[in-house]
Amino acid sequence: MSLPKAVSFIVCLFLITLFSHAQNLLPPIYNYSLLEYKGGSKNWGLAVNEKGELFVANNKGLLHYDGERWHLNKLPNNTIIRSVAAVGDKIYTGSYEEFGHWKKNELGFLEYTSLTPLINDHEFTSEEFWEILPVHDSILFRSFSAIYIFRNGKVKVIDPPEVISDMMVYQDRTIVALSTRGLCELKEDQLIPLENQNQLQGMTITDMILLNGGILVGTKLNGCYFFDGSTLIPWETQINEELKLHQLNKLLLLNTDKMAFGTIKNGVYIFDPVSDTYQILNRGSGLQNNTVLSMLQFRDQFWLGLDNGIARARLNYPITYYTDYSGALGMVYDIANYNDRLYLGSNTGVFYFEDDELKFVNGSLGHVWDLEEVDGDLLCGHNTGTYKIIDNKFEKISDVSGGYEIKKVPEQYNTYIQGTYNGLTKFEKEQQGNWQVKKIRGVGFPIKQLCFESPTIVWAAHPYKGLFRIHLKEDYDEILRTQQYHDEGSPSEYNIKIYNIKNQIVFNSEGKWYKYDPIVDRIIVFDEFQRFNDKELLFVDNDHFWFVEGEGEKEIINTDLKTDSLLISDLPLRERLAPDSQKMVRIGDSTLFVTLNDGFANINPSKLKSQLDNVALPKPNITFIRDEMRPYATTGSDEIEMAYPDSRIITVQVAAPELMQARYRYRLEGAKVHSGYAENGFIQFQNLPHGEYQIQVFAVGIDNEVSEPALLEFKIAPPWFLSNLMIAIYILLTLATIATIRWYNRRKLTRKQRELELRMKKEQDERMAELEREKLAKEVKLKQNELASTTLNIAKKNEMILELKNMLVVNKDKFSNSQRYRSFIKKLNNSIQDTEDWKRFEVNFKELHEDFFERLLKKYPILTPKDLKLCAYLKMNLSTKEIAPLMAISIRGVEIHRYRLRKKLKINSSENLSNFLITF
Repeated sequence: MSLPKAVSFIVCLFLITLFSHAQNLLPPIYNYSLLEYKGGSKNWGLAVNEKGELFVANNKGLLHYDGERWHLNKLPNNTIIRSVAAVGDKIYTGSYEEFGHWKKNELGFLEYTSLTPLINDHEFTSEEFWEILPVHDSILFRSFSAIYIFRNGKVKVIDPPEVISDMMVYQDRTIVALSTRGLCELKEDQLIPLENQNQLQGMTITDMILLNGGILVGTKLNGCYFFDGSTLIPWETQINEELKLHQLNKLLLLNTDKMAFGTIKNGVYIFDPVSDTYQILNRGSGLQNNTVLSMLQFRDQFWLGLDNGIARARLNYPITYYTDYSGALGMVYDIANYNDRLYLGSNTGVFYFEDDELKFVNGSLGHVWDLEEVDGDLLCGHNTGTYKIIDNKFEKISDVSGGYEIKKVPEQYNTYIQGTYNGLTKFEKEQQGNWQVKKIRGVGFPIKQLCFESPTIVWAAHPYKGLFRIHLKEDYDEILRTQQYHDEGSPSEYNIKIYNIKNQIVFNSEGKWYKYDPIVDRIIVFDEFQRFNDKELLFVDNDHFWFVEGEGEKEIINTDLKTDSLLISDLPLRERLAPDSQKMVRIGDSTLFVTLNDGFANINPSKLKSQLDNVALPKPNITFIRDEMRPYATTGSDEIEMAYPDSRIITVQVAAPELMQARYRYRLEGAKVHSGYAENGFIQFQNLPHGEYQIQVFAVGIDNEVSEPALLEFKIAPPWFLSNLMIAIYILLTLATIATIRWYNRRKLTRKQRELELRMKKEQDERMAELEREKLAKEVKLKQNELASTTLNIAKKNEMILELKNMLVVNKDKFSNSQRYRSFIKKLNNSIQDTEDWKRFEVNFKELHEDFFERLLKKYPILTPKDLKLCAYLKMNLSTKEIAPLMAISIRGVEIHRYRLRKKLKINSSENLSNFLITF
């Protein structure tokens, strides 16, 4: 119930006092809206096949739900489908002047076959077929005016004079309800009235079911009657009066020995004939609509076709829920059972149940943190203080704001400590029953949780500043000292939670578990809980612990830390847990309550464990697999092979219609391996390499156990460049390439060999030439040495002759015979000017410098033989002193001759004459 903000506080208190309708602990209800199933609003009939797939007679056509997805199948004339029945692998439907059956093709799509062409010699009179009844080898289609019997490929029409309202099979007899005569038996295609039907005359019979060996007949406004085969009497039960008020429409006998009554005005009544009690599923308890047009049970699933939408509930489920759809309750923070009355503490106040009605405790408006039975009183830790609850009264006993958690002081009879918004508060109960409350001095920060280590040592957690180990005085009026722990390895200071587990102080910080070691006075890792990191502790039940994941799936785990373990992954429970505020409370021996953000859940652990142990999970169905171009049938024997270009994205669609909101685990094996979980029934793979694959799909239960796998094998063809033809081409190309390479290498080898031979020949020629050059160089050197030797010998000879001549000239007077003297001088002069020496020199010189004289004369034709001789000596780099004896002149004469030669060669004084001739 929501109110405008402008409404005053007093009016709010008055209106929130009572809920106007009863609330029950109910199984989880799942609603499917028109936007989800994408059909019409009204759902006239329901049917399931052996796999648990649902078929709905809908205003727009036949709805098919495979457990994950809805598909709308329209008739060729787009008329409303009023009735549906599943018989074997066929789905029979009735519509306006039309009935027939649907059957799945190889891809799993429904295809329709009309049976009306089989009708002979009969015309429809605006008939709609409201009911389909399989009887032995026949299928009966009922309109208000006639019954059409389909048998052995033929249709026979029975046309009674009265309106037909219902049909059923009773003791192997077909019972038909008529508008004025009550019940009749269809026998040999004739309607025979039954006895004692007077009470039903003038009543509209809406439905019939088998009950206790007889027939329970439901009427529109007159409740139910029981027919035992011979006598018809009113059905004397408490619920019958309710049914008269709310216009009964449908009856269903449930497999839990209970009965379901669908009404037009007030939803569904779940009736227990043993206890003569009932529960109501209607708008107030979660249904989208109060008008029930059809009902169906498949195992523990209870389907409802509504005037606007479809709903599904789980029957005999070990987890039931109380849900506040009005919004007045808000988020529940704590639950307490006091004097056989269930109290709820929420962010809007305190509520309690009385005769299944949720009522508000007057004066409790505001945030409630804690409900605790303390020393015979029910105390409420409230935003504005702490209160004692007496029936519907809210009596304040403490003005200290924010009563978080109250704990009994160990070894004290009637002393309690409470954490509040600004410290600790002491509670003591007097003998008269009054509570004495006193704030403990010495601490002023908020304390949401506390745990006693000893009677005078209490651990407290600051929301942001970490842990405090507080030492109290023995009278608990004041704090002696406070310790904080900031050692390396200590937990984070933010949002620490404290627990006392088997006399150990245990902490949870940022998902990690620690404990206090009093021997070393340090906080250390709590090894026993390490595999439960990233989980919060909900409840400690003797040797069993209840954990819940702080993030992610929010699954609940019950374990004894050894071998016994139970995992609850019920989706409604996981979706509605309040982060950081969830709490589990045990009430009685086998009932656990869990606070939720819009109510609470009731868990029966023994019933849950029994169901999980005794009920096998169904194997899921792989409904189809498709690539980017088309779907492939998964039921045929043909091998599924996909073209590589179309397999970039492969989608596998799975469903488990026997489960509600199923989860799946899958594993893909083949050229690439994948595994994971899926919750929406679609498993997708991208960019798989070519090859053969097998996918295994498991249904996952609420305890995380898995079913037998559904298997599917498929193959991704190799890309075109890896096809057999291309591989053959590649082989041919490879062989051709090898042959080409071999041919090329041979040519290259031949060319290299030829080049090598040429290079070797060239090198050999070069070596021969080098040897020749060396030989020539040696010969030149030899000739140079020979020339030098010859020149030196000539020079020495001429020098000696000149010395002899000079000696003769000096001793001329000693010669008595002048004639003989002149003869000696002449002979010496002839020896100096001997041309043979020059000729030998010239020959040797020309061998070394072959065309020197020719080039010199060609350029300087004015040169004399004496000039050429001087040029030859200068080219040999002989000094003036060495040249003088060769030319039989003095050194001065050589210098003069050199000067004249320079003039003839036109060489300036700065240039060396010898260098010029050497390089000429």
